[in-house]
Amino acid sequence: MLDQKPYLVRALYDWIVDSHCTPYLQFSTAYPGVVVPSGFDEEGVMVLNISAQATKQLELANDFISFFARFRGQAMPVHIPLAAVLAIFAKENAQGMGFLPPDMDNLPEATNAMQSEHTSSVSAEAKPKRDRSHLKVIK
Repeated sequence: MLDQKPYLVRALYDWIVDSHCTPYLQFSTAYPGVVVPSGFDEEGVMVLNISAQATKQLELANDFISFFARFRGQAMPVHIPLAAVLAIFAKENAQGMGFLPPDMDNLPEATNAMQSEHTSSVSAEAKPKRDRSHLKVIK
């Protein structure tokens, strides 16, 4: 049988949008083939708004999710293999579905090399600065 994950993601996306809520996608940025601007993830996980208002050219395919999104005012491509998806849920009430994390130990070496190529090309294009507070707590 075919993998059910892409069908579930599309169905939940439609259900969330039809319920007038905002669909959010949680995924692992460490998975090979994930293309996102560097510096926006937290400990290898990223959560993005994938509503029609937040994305351009959203494609929910059987093997990947891709779209353009704005990061610090600049439109950038996002490509997420379906295996990297951890959850899809509604922002307003957190209803949705989580998935098992990808098995990173059993990936072929060619896939790991491809990941490093994608990461370097995207991080060279967009090096976002971290917003760190310069304020200190004084007692």
